[in-house]
Amino acid sequence: MSRRGGGGRRGGRGDYPREQHPSVAPAYPTGGGGPRGRGGPGGNGRGRGGGGGAPSAPPAMTSQRAPPPTTSYYSPPADVPSSSAAAAAGSSSMSLSQELEQRLTIRDPTPAAAEPAATLIQSAPASSKALRPPARPGFGKAGRTCIVRANHFLVEVADKSICHYDVAISPESTSRVRNRRIITELVRMHKDGILGRRLPVYDGQKSLYTAGPLPFTEKAFVIKLGDEEKTDKTREKEFKVTIKIAGQADVDHLRNFLRGRQMDAPQETIQALDIVLRESPSANYVTSSRSFFSPMFGHKCDIGEGLECWRGYFQSLRPTQMGLSLNADISATSFYKPVIVVEFVAEYLKIDTMRSLSDLDRIKIKKALRGIKVEAMHNGNSRRRYRITGITSMPMSEIRFPVDESGTELSVVQYFRERYQCYLKHVSWPCLQAGSDARPTYLPMEVCRIVEGQRFTKKLNDRQVTSILKATCQRPQDRERSILEMVRLNKFNDDKFVKEFGIRIKNEFTPVEARVLPPPRLKYHESGREKLCSPNVGQWNMINKRMVNGGTVEHWTCLSFSRLRGDEINRFCGGLVDMCNNIGMVFNLKPFVGIRAVHPDSMERALREVHNQSLNCLGKSGRHIQLLIIVLPEKSGHYGRIKRICETDLGIVSQCCLPKHVARLNNQYLENVALKINVKVGGRNTVLEDALHNRIPFVTDKPTIIFGADVTHPAPGEDALSIAAVVASIDWPEVTKYKGLVSAQQNREEMIQDLFKVTQDPQKGTIRGGMIRELLLSFYKATNQKPHRIIFYRDGVSEGQFSQVLLHEMTAIRKACASLEEGYLPPTTFVVVQKRHHTRLFPEVHGSRDLTDRSGNILPGTVVDKKICHPTEFDFFLCSHAGIQGTSRPTHYHVLFDENHFSADDLQRLTNNLCYTYARCTRSVSVVPPAYYAHLAAFRARYYMESDLSDGGSTFIWKDFGE
Repeated sequence: MSRRGGGGRRGGRGDYPREQHPSVAPAYPTGGGGPRGRGGPGGNGRGRGGGGGAPSAPPAMTSQRAPPPTTSYYSPPADVPSSSAAAAAGSSSMSLSQELEQRLTIRDPTPAAAEPAATLIQSAPASSKALRPPARPGFGKAGRTCIVRANHFLVEVADKSICHYDVAISPESTSRVRNRRIITELVRMHKDGILGRRLPVYDGQKSLYTAGPLPFTEKAFVIKLGDEEKTDKTREKEFKVTIKIAGQADVDHLRNFLRGRQMDAPQETIQALDIVLRESPSANYVTSSRSFFSPMFGHKCDIGEGLECWRGYFQSLRPTQMGLSLNADISATSFYKPVIVVEFVAEYLKIDTMRSLSDLDRIKIKKALRGIKVEAMHNGNSRRRYRITGITSMPMSEIRFPVDESGTELSVVQYFRERYQCYLKHVSWPCLQAGSDARPTYLPMEVCRIVEGQRFTKKLNDRQVTSILKATCQRPQDRERSILEMVRLNKFNDDKFVKEFGIRIKNEFTPVEARVLPPPRLKYHESGREKLCSPNVGQWNMINKRMVNGGTVEHWTCLSFSRLRGDEINRFCGGLVDMCNNIGMVFNLKPFVGIRAVHPDSMERALREVHNQSLNCLGKSGRHIQLLIIVLPEKSGHYGRIKRICETDLGIVSQCCLPKHVARLNNQYLENVALKINVKVGGRNTVLEDALHNRIPFVTDKPTIIFGADVTHPAPGEDALSIAAVVASIDWPEVTKYKGLVSAQQNREEMIQDLFKVTQDPQKGTIRGGMIRELLLSFYKATNQKPHRIIFYRDGVSEGQFSQVLLHEMTAIRKACASLEEGYLPPTTFVVVQKRHHTRLFPEVHGSRDLTDRSGNILPGTVVDKKICHPTEFDFFLCSHAGIQGTSRPTHYHVLFDENHFSADDLQRLTNNLCYTYARCTRSVSVVPPAYYAHLAAFRARYYMESDLSDGGSTFIWKDFGE
């Protein structure tokens, strides 16, 4: 391979050179099989094997396995000063880019001694708080100007001294509710005395704030509280509370930051003011993170299986260009119903209370009730609360325990009958267990009632999620009214704590100047009657259009696991084939083997039979089945298993269809399925016209790769792996085809661990790999050019993780690039994509055709970068999609690193235009497609990995984005 034009820091036009290290494999390996896979030189592998070539559709993928990582940390060279030291020395002229360049110096680690197995010897460094996102390059001007209203409420803060105190409670308490009771009692007793008439606010843990100093710097108090677990409060518990001065919140710093005169946000001051606004709601309502819930807000509804939905509201204090704002929104979540435990069990398991519980039933109930508080009701008015620690393995009629010192034993049934004259009915059911295993307390389920106001923190099923969405879904006009009612109901300006700290809140929505960006023009095939398409309000259709690159399906068949009749399945397949051919594909009219109906119990055997038929009928000529259409069973829960078998065991591209849609044979549905199939088999549905004419700034002028990345975590309480996914465009300049990689990593780890890695293998020596490197190579193989620019959209990062994720993942990107060619460091733009926020934008005039779509939401393409955005950093809200139901949520884009020096207009237009290239529908989507695809890949990978992996570090190449 040549070195034409290689060289400088940004690299040249030349090829990637071969690795310099003699023990490293060439940069461009031929396609070859991994375990249980097949591949050819440069071709796509199948099954779990690896294929070297880039796919022709988003994303035809193969897989590779890597060993579980053992982590060691990279540190900056000793001669590079730390960020904090540099700041102290006043070297503010050093740019973020220069600092990162120093920190991201690529140094090969000293090769470790050969070990029996390959081990990971390097990972990215820890974070540095000194790294700051770039300043806003100015405001956008493109698009039609309009006014929207945002659910941000202006907050004014008086010039008061805010003092911070540390709180220590002994014996230590981990319950915020109990801690608040202790401090509330302390304030009640000493406010007019030792506290100098100050009214403090408390975060429930270690921090207490006052508007002005207390008369002491440190003081200890003794507080006595009644037992909260008993209705009889005569027995008191004693706590020692020590309050000690910790510092003072800098309000002037906050004002300077909001005016853009200081770059670092005074987080402690903002936190103190946020705690002030949360003090009364925390005492009056059930708290969950930044949301508050109460039955008094109404709209409580049953969502099934012993749970109910409560209405509440979210609030968060945020620094914005207009000053401090209170972001308030409506929220809802699930709670346990306050019912007798027997009733809960009957609802949760859907059983008759007269039958016994099986071992599987008992395990399910144990998982659902562990940690829940119940109130024992068998002792008249003397009721006591217990926290459930488990479920007994034996029925209560068989559980015996000593009742006196002589060792006399009674069963639970006898004890309750003789002691409380309580005659138990469900004697074959197990007991609830409270306390420890050494000193258990047995509680019959029928005498215990679940205490009201306990959140259900585990994963909800699909029906429950649907029930919550139906109960809380509101059109924009109704949601806006509900938010305003909630804010006014709370009467912040009349709150004694808010008054104490001199805070005032404006009880009206903030009007914000917005712009509606025009949609891009989409190019379709020349053979269609309509060759160009201008989307209307975020959507279009395939009428008179043909796919710009139609794929070919020569060998296909269909399996039905549903109860539909054979003629219905045949009619659906015929209609789907006709649709595919009509809109530009080349689709064989006849399946290579007959369409079959199979019982779901024989699902795996049927799938393997199709694979074997493919090998027998087509394998001799080097061909294989290109598409398997699957009609799912009526009962849900089979999709993941089908995808895992097809895509990781058999290497079959599949398209799953729900029986209810198959039976209807709707043309719109057939069109959507055809779009999905086309990209799965290597086609391209449409492309941006500007991409074909080199009119997309920062993309079409020179080879550019666009990445998307996301990490998905298991449901709360599950000890499963987190899954990271990275996708990258592999066609340039069209940027419509993406290849993706997924990797398992430690539970709840947000930073992507497998972006770049260096391993030592006893036979192969030093091996450089990782997802970024592999995707850069795929881009090169597909385009014969190396990327001269990187745009990285990173989903799922919270503000508190910005610096940590930026430094870790930019380090990995740098190392991956440098591992391909010395000095190869293409300029990179790193953008965080956030959907989990509570900012909502409402039209200035509800119902106006010029301002709203059919659902009453703001128009697709609406972008906001003023007033409610960050005071100094480069961020914006973009609503790129048309609403369907409820209130649209704009996506927040925050630039953390920008060596390409985007203008506001260029990045906003690029992001909006990309949202029209999503391959699976003829609508613009709400999240930029690379990030959307990464989310889908990580979600799909959980089907692959949950039954297949026991540790992190394995990388799979995902097969399609079509489902």
